[in-house]
Amino acid sequence: MTDAGRPDAPKPDPMGGREPRDTRQAGRRTPVPQSFQTRLTISFMAVVALTLVLVAPVVVIRLNDYFRAEEERRLDARANASAQILQQFIVDLAGDKPVVREVDGKLLLNPQVERLLVGGGLQLVADRVAEADVRVVFGVASPDTTGMLVPNPDPALTYTATTQVTPDPGQARDPAIPDANAETGRANAVQDWGMVVTLSDPYTSRASTLAAITGLLMIMAALSLVVSVGVAAFLAHRFTTPLTRLTDASRRLADGDFTSRVATDELSSGTLELRALSTQFNLMAARLEESVEIIRHDRDRSRDFLADVSHELRTPIAAMRTFIELLQGPAARDPAARLEFLESSAVQLDRLDWLAQNLLELSKLDSGLVLLELRPDDVRGTIESAVEQQHDTAERKGIRLSVTLPNRPLRFRHDPPRVGQVVTNLVGNALKFTPRGGEVRVSARAEADGGARIQVVDTGIGITAEELPHIFDRFYRGAQSSEARSSGSGLGLAIVKSIVDMHHGTIAVESRVGVGSRFVVTLPPDPRLVTEVDAPPPDDDASWPGAAVAGPKMDVSSPSAGSPLNHDAAPLSMTAGQTDPDRPTAPEGSSAPR
Repeated sequence: MTDAGRPDAPKPDPMGGREPRDTRQAGRRTPVPQSFQTRLTISFMAVVALTLVLVAPVVVIRLNDYFRAEEERRLDARANASAQILQQFIVDLAGDKPVVREVDGKLLLNPQVERLLVGGGLQLVADRVAEADVRVVFGVASPDTTGMLVPNPDPALTYTATTQVTPDPGQARDPAIPDANAETGRANAVQDWGMVVTLSDPYTSRASTLAAITGLLMIMAALSLVVSVGVAAFLAHRFTTPLTRLTDASRRLADGDFTSRVATDELSSGTLELRALSTQFNLMAARLEESVEIIRHDRDRSRDFLADVSHELRTPIAAMRTFIELLQGPAARDPAARLEFLESSAVQLDRLDWLAQNLLELSKLDSGLVLLELRPDDVRGTIESAVEQQHDTAERKGIRLSVTLPNRPLRFRHDPPRVGQVVTNLVGNALKFTPRGGEVRVSARAEADGGARIQVVDTGIGITAEELPHIFDRFYRGAQSSEARSSGSGLGLAIVKSIVDMHHGTIAVESRVGVGSRFVVTLPPDPRLVTEVDAPPPDDDASWPGAAVAGPKMDVSSPSAGSPLNHDAAPLSMTAGQTDPDRPTAPEGSSAPR
């Protein structure tokens, strides 16, 4: 079987080759430190080491050149000094006699001079003056073009002396120093003579000095590396500590701890970029925590909402089931009982229909399916129409219902049907909780910023301090049992708050038990321009009976930033009596309770 037929054979490469048998070997790389702190430390050390490697040889070479030039200069000076001393000795010793004489065609040195050189004079110069090996070559001198006597040395008249002096500490022979020559010529009454003095292998401290400097550089390099390790480790730790803490905070956040933050005192220890990163992380974590809390709150509200809906639907359904069971029995043969049960069933059906319509309306508002049709309209017509719808209910209950509006138009951008729904629900609640002979007053006025303030005041039973924070909750009808509270769905004020929030407005409630309640709705001149909603300023109404009585008060201001708005809605003027065709109409005599 060929390789191509075996199942484990390498597959041919489309580019003409074969796949490697072990792809892991191809992708394997040289192991490198994975820690950022280790990499930063090694990088810092590498920079210091590279700097030392580049600088140290340059320093040594430059110092070597300097010391060599200095030793050459000194050797030249010693050569000149040796030549001058020898010349003076020879002149004093030879006097007027020739220093170099010719015999049988050969040059011979003056015997006295020769005895001086061989007898220790040259050795003395080599040891005391030259501190190097000395070679002296004599010859006849002749003037050059400038008139200077230039010796013509004869190799046969060469005399040498090797220095034997003990060198000073740190000195040694230095063959790297080139020979130093000194020429001298002298004329006397007999002849012109001259000599060439050459110094070689001098004693110098260049090598020991370079060795000492090189050793010092090595020690300094070692110390620099040690210091660089410490400094690099410190800087790397200081630089990576905020990253480590940020990583720990991110890990805790990923594990579900949404309160995880980078400590404020740790932000000042990092660089500008790390502080900005930590600040943005804290901001992100705060927004995430806020979002999670909103999701949890919505989840809990959904659970409570489903439980409340189930409870609200179960009551009329159970009542109708009981009526049907009774009508299926002996009560069906009693015309009066049958009529009573059918009327009660119709009431329960009306309640189911009203509850379903309110649930649908609230669901549409919360889900954003309702777009506000914002129009620069006069809100007075909307308020008059909403109040007019409640006149029959007020007359039947014996309650005086009045409306007070300014003479000038209150024009600002709003959704007239939705604002009318707000007024309708508030007036309906006021009529529901106001006893016969009471009063419900509706008023509106312009605000300084161009918006409007709508007020509904009643002389009803009031709201206790314990119930006041919950009146805008869904299906909340109060802890105290009463016929008015048990007859509604508990969704009216929830719808009111949703509509006010969509307009980026506020609603404030003030109530006195046994005296009455006051609802104040504040709407901005243009919801599209509102970025932040503040609590409404205090507004004392001296005409309200509860103004002089101490009682609970609550301001509600929590519009969502993403309230759905229709920015392109065409202007529309509402006339009295016009209503929103999509808004469910409550059965006569009923309204959404608090």
